Amino acid sequence: MNELKLHFSAEQLHSIKTQGMIYVCACPAQVADQISKLRGLHAYQQQCLQSGTNERTVHERIAAATREAHAVMEQCLADVLALEGWDPETLEMPAGLRQRRDRQLDQE
Repeated sequence: MNELKLHFSAEQLHSIKTQGMIYVCACPAQVADQISKLRGLHAYQQQCLQSGTNERTVHERIAAATREAHAVMEQCLADVLALEGWDPETLEMPAGLRQRRDRQLDQE
C-alpha cells in the first residue's frame, strides 16, 4: 500500500496553520506544517519509484517510514485539537485561545 491515509485535508491543515499564526498558538500549526511536509516527502518518493531509474528499495523504505510518521503526526494533531477544544467539524480555534492571545497582547 503506497497511499497516505489522510485524516485532514490540505485545506484543513492550511486553516489550522493560518489560525495558529493569527492567534499566536503555534503548536497545532507546527504539527500541521510537519504533516504537510511529510506529504511532500511521500509524493517525492512516489515520483522516484515511478521513474524506475532509482534504487527501488531505498525509496520504498523512505515511503514506508513517511507513511508511519504521517499517521503518528495526524493522530497527534487530532489529539492536540481535541485537548485544546477546537471544533471538530469546522476546525475553528476555540474562543478561549483567542482571548488568551488578546490578554497577552494587552500586557505587552
